[in-house]
Amino acid sequence: MAEKEFSTYKGKPLVRVGDELYYGSMAERFVIRMQIKSKKEVNGLEVADKVAIQLLCTDPDLSPRKQLVKSSEKNGLYLALDIADVWLERALKS
Repeated sequence: MAEKEFSTYKGKPLVRVGDELYYGSMAERFVIRMQIKSKKEVNGLEVADKVAIQLLCTDPDLSPRKQLVKSSEKNGLYLALDIADVWLERALKS
């Protein structure tokens, strides 16, 4: 079976499922989950307003509570993606 191609951001997979986005590879030790908490209309388009960001450890042996490493909430998807990229880069280097 061929591997599915995902959209990428700064060279890492970016997958959207409804109002959740996952940034990074599940094969790595850490991944980012972003949840769109609210939306607003701008020039007739619906855009993300409040976005919750979570740095998660992908170790399946950890409880969901222990998988959460860091979290925050930002205004707008672009700011959330920038913060997510910094967090993920730092976590993967450690």
